[in-house]
Amino acid sequence: MTIETPLTQEPLRTETLVIGGGLAGLALAEALEAQGRDYLLLEARARFGGRIKTEHNEGGFFDMGPAWFWPGQPRISALIDRFGLKKFDQFASGDQLTEDPQGRVQRGRGFASMQGSWRLEGGLGALTQALADRVPDVRKRLNTQVTALIQTKGRITATLANGETVSAAKVVLAIPPRLAATIKFTPALPAPAIHAMQEIATWMAGHAKAVAVYNTPFWREAGLSGDASSRSGPMVEIHDASPANAGPFALFGFIGVPPQGRKDEQALRTHLKAQLVRLFGPKAAAPAQLYLTDWAFDPHTATPADQTPLYAHPTYGLPREMTGLWDDRLLFGGTEVAPQFGGYLEGALEAAEVVLPKL
Repeated sequence: MTIETPLTQEPLRTETLVIGGGLAGLALAEALEAQGRDYLLLEARARFGGRIKTEHNEGGFFDMGPAWFWPGQPRISALIDRFGLKKFDQFASGDQLTEDPQGRVQRGRGFASMQGSWRLEGGLGALTQALADRVPDVRKRLNTQVTALIQTKGRITATLANGETVSAAKVVLAIPPRLAATIKFTPALPAPAIHAMQEIATWMAGHAKAVAVYNTPFWREAGLSGDASSRSGPMVEIHDASPANAGPFALFGFIGVPPQGRKDEQALRTHLKAQLVRLFGPKAAAPAQLYLTDWAFDPHTATPADQTPLYAHPTYGLPREMTGLWDDRLLFGGTEVAPQFGGYLEGALEAAEVVLPKL
């Protein structure tokens, strides 16, 4: 169980302070633990995992953030194998549906866009939980937000939201660069560095995702894969989100309505159910559970600059302007700065791997 009591009044000292307990921060903390290093992992949320968020319903696990990984991503596959977790193929058998702007539905065969991708039994939360379990309680803290960083001679002092402080030799910002830019830095970081941080779009931050849970996979029984695309909405892309073997079963969709147009959650839920009925018939009308996560309004994920959803994968990596800061004591370690797999789960692990030798 993670210790959530306040830090002591005396300034806490550590060699490496890792800010952000998502996949990247957890992977880095676990690596530092394996090396017997002195470190502390701080997470602003009440849970670890960051953008990985898995809901649990009657034996089913449903990912509200990232859900897939792919062949050719060696780090996440190796980590899953090391922890004894199991992957399974995304369900993609059957016909697909398309919906035009007037809500007219057509059924036909075609390429399932997520065919060949993998999902994780127990959801991706099983992976972040396995990592968190390998970080001792004394090395990790939840509900702990860093509001300011001050460079002193040979050290960096972090000020927490409750006014307490942590002194570290090096700090790793394992959070989206746009969120990192909201921290108060003393002395101020060079303007080009702040500009570069603000220009890096946070992957997935503008998105919202819905998961409708059912007791039976009626779409499969009707010969449908669960794949659908829509120009009517509110969901623009839908897939089967069921567990590997037994139920409960589920359909999930990415919501295409811009963030400002989806603030009325009850109205959105009504429209979501209506769309599911249009696509999959009357059996879709009453899901046992309808989960909805809007990342655009999560203050630990998105900034106002992220209110516009991304429709293509950005070119990520670590800009030159964000290197060498504070005598190389201030480092970046989130998925957006990964050199090859930026934005993906693999990128979070890659970023942790890249920053580790610098500590």
